[in-house]
Amino acid sequence: MEEGTLRSLGNCGDTDADYDVFQWDSREDCEVRQILDRVADKWSLLVIALLDKRSLRFTELRRQIDGISQRMLARTLRHLERDGLVSRTVFPTVPPRVDYELTPLGATLHETIRALVTWTETHQNEIAAARAAYDVRAADEREQAQREATQRETIARRALAGSRRPAL
Repeated sequence: MEEGTLRSLGNCGDTDADYDVFQWDSREDCEVRQILDRVADKWSLLVIALLDKRSLRFTELRRQIDGISQRMLARTLRHLERDGLVSRTVFPTVPPRVDYELTPLGATLHETIRALVTWTETHQNEIAAARAAYDVRAADEREQAQREATQRETIARRALAGSRRPAL
């Protein structure tokens, strides 16, 4: 085994007591990364937010989530159920009725998501200002790069034109 390699493929956490940004390893076998990818995707966030207050049927969820396909919603719900965040209850009726609701674990995640949404709402104006300033800087840099490219092209053309003149 290579030095510094962990024996467990699923364990990518840091062993030091100090915080290390690399604890969220990007390897595919890192469970922390897999969980973050799952719960932070836009469809999962919306499903968790909608299920906060009450259980919903599949069709109710689909109606309330603009732009989600039936396949993507089914897939998202399956993943959330597998992770223990959503429970699925099938009622023996014709046609079958299926309700989805947050599990206690899912409810704790919703609290975290709510904190993130609150932070976003609090800082949205600052973020909008930073984006606008960045866009202005980026446009200025593109214009400057274009001017420099034009100048280099002009110099190159003059140099080529000068080298084509017959020697006296």
